[in-house]
This record gives sequence, structure tokens and C-alpha cells, in this order.
Amino acid sequence: MNAKSAFMAADWSGPGLSGRWWRDFKWSTLLWSLVFPARRESISPTLPGLLLIALSLGIGSAAYNTGNNILFIALSLLLSCLILSGVLSWLNFSGLRWRLATGPALRVGRDAAVALDLSSTKKFLPTYGLWFDLRAVAALSMDSTSSPQVGFLLRQGYGGQAGQAHSEAGEKKSVREILAAVDKAETRARLFLRDRLDASEEARLEWIFRPVRRGVLRLELAGVGSLFPFGFLRKTLGGGLRREVVVWPAPVEYRGWGTAVARRPQAGERVARVGSSADLLALRHYEPGDSHRLIHWKASARLGKLVVRQFAAESAEGFTLCLRTPAEVWTRAEQFELLVSFAATLAEDLFRAGRLLGTALNGAPPMVMRGVRDLEEFMDKLAVVECVEEAKSRESGVQSKKSGAGNAALLECRNLITFAPDGARGVAAYVDGEKTASA
Repeated sequence: MNAKSAFMAADWSGPGLSGRWWRDFKWSTLLWSLVFPARRESISPTLPGLLLIALSLGIGSAAYNTGNNILFIALSLLLSCLILSGVLSWLNFSGLRWRLATGPALRVGRDAAVALDLSSTKKFLPTYGLWFDLRAVAALSMDSTSSPQVGFLLRQGYGGQAGQAHSEAGEKKSVREILAAVDKAETRARLFLRDRLDASEEARLEWIFRPVRRGVLRLELAGVGSLFPFGFLRKTLGGGLRREVVVWPAPVEYRGWGTAVARRPQAGERVARVGSSADLLALRHYEPGDSHRLIHWKASARLGKLVVRQFAAESAEGFTLCLRTPAEVWTRAEQFELLVSFAATLAEDLFRAGRLLGTALNGAPPMVMRGVRDLEEFMDKLAVVECVEEAKSRESGVQSKKSGAGNAALLECRNLITFAPDGARGVAAYVDGEKTASA
């Protein structure tokens, strides 16, 4: 995976989005924007700026009362300094654009890197002294501030997080506790451009943080500000960037035993996993280091690029992971989160060992694990899984058997891994009904 595919970048935003902004420049527009800024833009004086304004008022009052030309000259210099500060601040932002870039998925409890790419489309002037306000918050928490669902959430005692939907013993939370939970789930940071950004150059700022909850996380560039050039005025712009990323469950430690009781396929039985038998499994793109004997020349000529053959593995031990989350069984929020993390960790370990044949989640059609993309799709589902009613789970299970009869055999003839509560806080994994691991 190269650097371009490792980071998923959103579209550019900022004043420099249009490459020919100078052709539409008008002094009247500039002066009008200084008096009446656009939405989410503001210009406010700093403490030195307030002192300068107060000094200007004092000198102006003295000049008007005495008629001293020197005082009028001093007043004009102070006022021109304020105007020049606003003009240079506007030129500092003009021609600048930015975008957010993140990895394909984040992980709870692990450091995540969010990159802010900067690009200057100006021809001559550099850019100095900017700061960027970033924040990361659960998507439901941000939407609840302007959504009609917020009233329902407040009445039910939900804090905008998936894991808080299972309150113990039907306990409802107050509005203050809900708002405190939302603020706690929100992470903020401010990045500074400490070096100057020359014309037609690019730069990258990185924000390292740790997600605390699984689910959909919304990254937002809340604002861009600067005190350039003299520090008299604080100019801020709306970032205009939002990006949603998936946060996978946290990895957990677990104790395993009794894995040898799992059924092994009979000799010569084929498994849908990459191996070295004589049965063709799939075709994939050629990569450096692949044997030339594996190149499928007919398919390569038809597609216009080299592809190689992949064969099925023979006589390999495999497992199928089935996760069901009925609300009647998983009543504790902490135990439910442990269940999801345990299932994600176990799926990853089995996949790395080449022993994960397929997965099933809450009656959905079973999914065969043929590659990394299938595992990532399963992890995406685990990131947003919730407790469901047992009746709905059964209905969806019947429908999935009708629609995905081909893959449904995975749940009948393979080593089936299921989960159940282990005491008040633990989770146990069972292979064909026999306890195999616990977390």
C-alpha cells in the first residue's frame, strides 16, 4: 500500500479553492467584507488592538480639541495601522487551501493520525502564523444538536453514544449528565503553522489522538485563525471540512484453551482460502515476487495487465464466527462492549493464522472470508453493531437463509464460534458448544 492509498483525503477547501481569485478582486468587496464578514468569519481586536483603539480615541479627542496637526498625523498613523493590519491579514489567508486526510479506519485505544494538508496557490506572498482548530466527536452527538431526535434522546436518557443505550436497571440520565457525556466524548486540538508557507508550496500538519469509543467518528476543521501581522486583530475563518471515519473496537486480551477439539477437515477437503492445492480459488493482480508460473496468460491478455492464479488450501483447520446480540441476553453496556471487542480480536487473530472461513452477524447472510477487504467489512459492521430484539434477529435469520443459501452452509458444517456471557462481566467463546476462550 503506497502513501496515497494509505490516507483517504477529502476535497480541498479554503479561500484558495479558486485558482484565479485575483481576477474577481474588488476593493469595495474587500472593505465590505471587513465591515460585514461572511458567515463563520469574524474579525475581533486583541488586547493590544483594544489598547490601540483606546489610544486612537484619546489622540483623536485631543487633536479635535486642540487642532494640533501633529496629533492628527499621529491619529492617521494609528488608524492606518489598523486598516493595514486587516488588509495584510486578508492577504495572508488568500490563495490558501486545506484538506483533511485520515487512514481508512481508526481503532479504539490506539494512536490515530489525522493529517491536515495545506497548499498555497499564491504566486508571490508567503503565509505566516496560522492555527487550525480540529475536533473529533461521535456523529450522533453532533447531529443531535440540530436534529428532532434530541428530544427523544433526552427523554430516554441517552448520551448520544451507542454504548450508553443500555442503562442498567432502566436508569435514566439527567440532561446535565447527557451533556457532560457528549462533551467528554468530544476531542479538540489546535495545530499551529510555525514555519512560513511560501508561495506555490505545500505543508502537512498532523494531529495524534486516541479514539475512546467505537462507531462513526466525525472529524471537523472547526476554524482557521491568525494574528498576522501585528497582533492587533484576530481573524478567523470557518474550516468548512467534515469527514466521517469508522472506529473499530479495541483489541482485548483473552484466555484460550481447548482449541484442539475443533473439527479438522478430512484429507483432500478444500477450503476457501489461499493455498497450494490444484483447485483454482481466484485471480488477483500480479505483485513483485510472484512466481511466473502462476501467471494466467489468457486472462492477462484479455485484461491488459498481469494477473496470477490463487489456489485453494487443502486439509486446513478453519472456523466460522457467529455473533448475535439479542438485547435480552446482553443487558450490561460494559459486557456488550467487551463482547464486540472480543469478537473483533478473535476474528483478526484467526484471519492472520489463515483459519477464519467466514462470519455471520445477527442473522445477516454469512460472509466468506477471502481477503483483507472481507475482514475490514466485518470490522466496519462491528463498529456500529447494536443490541437487537430477539424476534427481529430470528426474522432476519430466516430471510438470510432464503437469500444466502449458498453461504448458509458455513453455519452448519464448519467449526462454529458463538459467544455467551461469562458471569456478570466476562464473555466466553464456544466452538460447537464447547467453551474455548474467555475475556
